Amino acid sequence: MAKQDDLFKNVVSHAKEYGFIFPSSEVYDGLSAVYDYAQNGVELKKNIREYWWKSMVQMNENIVGLDAAILMHPTTWKASGHVDAFNDPLIDNKDSKKRYRADVLVEDFAEKINLKAKKEIEKAKARFGDAFNEEEFVTTNARVIEYLAKEKEIRERLGRSLGNGDLADVKALIEELEIADPETGSRNWTEVKQFNLMFGTKLGASAESAMDLYLRPETAQGIFVNFLNVQKSGRMKVPFGIAQTGKAFRNEIVARQFIFRMREFEQMEMQFFVRPGEEMKSYEYWKETRLKWHLSLGLGKENYRFHDHEKLAHYANAAADIEFNFPFGFKELEGIHSRTDFDLKAHEEYSGRKLQYFDPELNENYVPYVVETSVGLDRMFLAVFATSLQEETLEDGSSRTVLKLPAVLAPTKAAVLPLVKKDGLPEISRKIIEDLKWDFNVAYDEKDAVGRRYRRQDALGTPFCITVDHQTIEDETVTIRHRDTMKQDRVKISELRAIIENEVSMKNWLMKM
Repeated sequence: MAKQDDLFKNVVSHAKEYGFIFPSSEVYDGLSAVYDYAQNGVELKKNIREYWWKSMVQMNENIVGLDAAILMHPTTWKASGHVDAFNDPLIDNKDSKKRYRADVLVEDFAEKINLKAKKEIEKAKARFGDAFNEEEFVTTNARVIEYLAKEKEIRERLGRSLGNGDLADVKALIEELEIADPETGSRNWTEVKQFNLMFGTKLGASAESAMDLYLRPETAQGIFVNFLNVQKSGRMKVPFGIAQTGKAFRNEIVARQFIFRMREFEQMEMQFFVRPGEEMKSYEYWKETRLKWHLSLGLGKENYRFHDHEKLAHYANAAADIEFNFPFGFKELEGIHSRTDFDLKAHEEYSGRKLQYFDPELNENYVPYVVETSVGLDRMFLAVFATSLQEETLEDGSSRTVLKLPAVLAPTKAAVLPLVKKDGLPEISRKIIEDLKWDFNVAYDEKDAVGRRYRRQDALGTPFCITVDHQTIEDETVTIRHRDTMKQDRVKISELRAIIENEVSMKNWLMKM
């Protein structure tokens, strides 16, 4: 756990030092769980968004985009169930006065048991080497069986209690497991209560006439209320999807773990409308397709796993999370949900307007079912950033900090470095930048020795460094250095665009799916 904590601290520190993420309003001592994306962070975030958008919208002719307003008519949130049911179970510690999500306390406890089982498996793997049969070990080792059974029992009981609204049993479970305040060790807990997560605001010129509104807690409802507008104006045929990226706001009980859980965050969602009865086929398709998208970035297959929901939301008949191995353990990265026809029917009921599709093949009207894919852009940023940040020991015994971002997502694709600040080398470097900047984000760096400049670009995640030296004047060649291998090649200036394009092209990366 201490090692995980150190890794996470390094991630947070590196993000600030190298211009990726700053605490919001830091000159006023910041604002809890609100962050600003800095000059490099905004580029990385944009590239992740574009990588998702290209794969989801541009590469699917039956999926289109939308950018709905953050402010929506307040009845929207009554229809969606957010006014009455968008709650988290809250528990306070009487001694520390700290507030926690009760379900997260239990889930974290269950995950620790899972990690104990994994530790036993890893020890056995090291002991038996190539002869190790993990499947047989997991099903026969008494200690591993006990750990996994206990974890399953805890998660299932929590799911039942939350599903039945039995908050007293959630507290009883916390007490039976002897879960303590993570900061103080106190077990003096209050009762568990429900806490609504929506931020309220006002719309209007005066207090007397102002309308009570909410900042949207999710982007999906903007898609649902525009379903018929998009379908008719785009002449869309079921099955079809509507994709959207945008800000959402939740007054989280415990916003923590850096940008993993924030009060202002960004979602990348797609709602896929299908015929009733065909939703499970689509659900399985999108589970598989979304995992392939994540794996295309090369962050390691072992860092992903599916988690099927024990407790289903009120609108769902199937739900699974793609969980990622963050520095603090496996947590939800993306959700895939079969939402049935709940949302469209609810908006029909509350608005008094039909939100139905006429299917010419069946010659009938119906309310489509919906399969949703929803990934947190900020969580995706954290997954990419934390996994890419590495400390390497080199052959000469020295070390380097390198941010091995997928080249397609890197904020800056290449840095051009004149070997010295004279003899015309800066001028040649500037000409190379003028040529490349039409296609790529490129940087110029002339300060410090070239070795130090390499290290700085490694820490920024720049895939290529291009060094201009005196030989360049003679034969128009430069040295191109590859971030991950530190390999250096001598190439023609005219070849640079093709070399970089081959490594950073979204087409080449997405074709791995």
